Amino acid sequence: MRLVKIGICINFVAFILACNQPHYSPKPRGYFRIAFPEKQYQTFSSTAPFEFEYPVYANMYPDSSKNAQPYWYNLTFPAFNARLHISYYSIGSPQEFIQLTEDSRKLAFKHTVKATGIDEALITNKQDKVYGIYYTISGNTASSSQFFLTDSSQHYLRAALYFNEKPQQDSIQPVIDFIKKDMDKMIRTFKWR
Repeated sequence: MRLVKIGICINFVAFILACNQPHYSPKPRGYFRIAFPEKQYQTFSSTAPFEFEYPVYANMYPDSSKNAQPYWYNLTFPAFNARLHISYYSIGSPQEFIQLTEDSRKLAFKHTVKATGIDEALITNKQDKVYGIYYTISGNTASSSQFFLTDSSQHYLRAALYFNEKPQQDSIQPVIDFIKKDMDKMIRTFKWR
């Protein structure tokens, strides 16, 4: 009889434990946490007719594409899989300056198909004769930030930020904001030589 009571108790405990299963529910979709490096800068100075400061966690390479011209560079951000394409042009005439400016505008507004908005901000540094327009492009576009800098008579530089992955603004927005601060520093420290 005693063995029967022990057997019933064991079965009762096993039954209670078996009925108390944890409730599983799907977890909300999330993204990996991004560790941003500390902001530190170095000066880019070469034979190019310009100089500026760029982050130490980025790499500056001459553009090696087949259509590359002198003083074209790629500023890569390996930790973020991003690249800032930098193109320099020497201005030979007022018509050439107008054409370069129009080309920059067209290249920025080429993203209107996917963009939810394009904001333009004027860049003015009278002391160093650096002028231009900064384009902030919202939405799932290939490029989220572009700008051009010029002295309006001899020099013209254009830059565009691209990520080497499918654009998903909601997931890369923190990285865009982080790199935008580096681009702002580049523009503030930019000088013609």
